[in-house]
Amino acid sequence: MSSPPGSPGDVLTLISAGSATTRSDLARVTGLARSTISQRVDALIERGLVEESDGGESTGGRPPRQLRLHTEDHSVAGVDLGATHCRVALMDLTGAVLAESEEPLHVAEGPEVVLPRVDRLVDQLLAEAGRPRAGLRSLGIGVPGPVEFATGRPNNPPIMPGWNDYPVPDYFRGPTVLVDNDVNVMALGEHRNAFAATGHLLFVKVGTGIGCGIVTGGALHRGASGSAGDIGHIRVSGHEEAGCRCGNSACLEAVAGGAALARRLTELGFPAESGADVVKLVQSGNTQALRLVREAGRLIGEVLAGLVNFFNPEVIVIGGALARVHEHLLAGIRETVYRRSLPLATHHLTIVPSRTGVNAAALGAGILAIEHYLSPENINRIINA
Repeated sequence: MSSPPGSPGDVLTLISAGSATTRSDLARVTGLARSTISQRVDALIERGLVEESDGGESTGGRPPRQLRLHTEDHSVAGVDLGATHCRVALMDLTGAVLAESEEPLHVAEGPEVVLPRVDRLVDQLLAEAGRPRAGLRSLGIGVPGPVEFATGRPNNPPIMPGWNDYPVPDYFRGPTVLVDNDVNVMALGEHRNAFAATGHLLFVKVGTGIGCGIVTGGALHRGASGSAGDIGHIRVSGHEEAGCRCGNSACLEAVAGGAALARRLTELGFPAESGADVVKLVQSGNTQALRLVREAGRLIGEVLAGLVNFFNPEVIVIGGALARVHEHLLAGIRETVYRRSLPLATHHLTIVPSRTGVNAAALGAGILAIEHYLSPENINRIINA
């Protein structure tokens, strides 16, 4: 349900975006009476969401008092829950990182083991930043598998045994918890931090598997049930022998994902267990690893060429473990995309490595939490409570 025009939530949005920093600005921008604006602002100040201070530039007479988001009593946490790690970023409501930490963790141990460790890590960062637990307003979590976003329940994630349909938000007491697929929050983190002016963006994670986060009109696109962007299971012709963990064969991740490349290198006599091992071999100058990574880029490019023709993005960002050797991976991707896509679709297209790198998922999960907490609908609920 949308908020009424000029509601407290709308007023806070204008203040937090810097679009209006005084009561006079708000009255001019919204067209509301000054008395109505004063009521809205006073309610936001009373709830500790906004603060007002001296310091405005005088145009003759008393300088106007400045409004800004009150951040000291509010924090959020972004959690990047990977197959073998957990990275947490504690942030204030402006998106500034207050503290961050990463520790090894195996998601396959299940939610009963993993979530208490996540909770403890959040508490440690709160203590480090001198922020109370009661001020933790929202928690965003990115997980390495499909998620029903409306409920925060993972949906048959292949590398997360024991997590299917687990009510992750119910574990945490206090903050609102939002759970999304890791590549979605990576796309959000990359967009807000590096490509905020870009309307249409694809973020492609190339790690153990391959996934795609979609930003359209500046907002995440999840599809009807949250499975949009699952490009790792698009069929690649000519690779019928490659079995995939989904039960099908010739899936993109089964031939071009980090695990697939590691397996092929092992068969060639160069032991590798993961995409990280593939990266090490490439960085050491192993010619077979270089060849396979570039070939993987071409196969990924085949799928992306179809997406470029269909979606017409302005930017494709490549992230994930294999992006650390992006000069070889991107060469294969660009070669195929620009050859196979329509000229009009690629005229202004750029294909680049991630700028947020290993922080993309944690930052994106934090931004997911911030944008939920500061949404006009949520602020109006807080004011009316």
